[in-house]
Amino acid sequence: MIGLFFATYGAVFVAEIVGDKLLYTTGVLATRFRATPIIVGVTLAFMLKMAAAVLIGTWISHLPPILVAALTCVSFLSVAYMLWRKPVTRTDAPEKGGGSRATAVSFATVFFSEWGDSGQIVAATIAAQHPSLFVVWLGAVGAMVTKGLLAASIGAGVRRWIQDHLSPRVIRIAGVGALILLAALSVIETLTEGHA
Repeated sequence: MIGLFFATYGAVFVAEIVGDKLLYTTGVLATRFRATPIIVGVTLAFMLKMAAAVLIGTWISHLPPILVAALTCVSFLSVAYMLWRKPVTRTDAPEKGGGSRATAVSFATVFFSEWGDSGQIVAATIAAQHPSLFVVWLGAVGAMVTKGLLAASIGAGVRRWIQDHLSPRVIRIAGVGALILLAALSVIETLTEGHA
């Protein structure tokens, strides 16, 4: 059982860490929100996405590429829109509903993005080969949460540096630009993988 946990953890972590856009997305979110609500939001999303991967198995890998591309694009663009609408002034007062809002934004961004990605496919493949679905799920979620913690930690450090060196307007434009770029790259990658 412990071997299966670590095998799943390692396989999903490697699959997810190499070139994964959600790693960057979590980092971008951490430049705008505190790390704790982001971790809560992405953990809940990872738990549900990996439950789907383990329970539904390889069916996820057969989702229509246009559906995956559309959901991912809408998710990134929605967060970009929310960042754009956020006031540009800096304040030391905590944002009203900031924690719950950051958790909800983080959850939605991760949950509605990149279904059928490499991490889910790896988890689904391992689940199809082993009857211990809970252990596979636990290993996959552990790998995803580790990835989220890394991204949020790096993003929080970047957040402090950015706030000390850049104006809020530049931060907003850069964050929105990064999310739009991630949306476009997700659509291109998803649609070209479907034809490969």
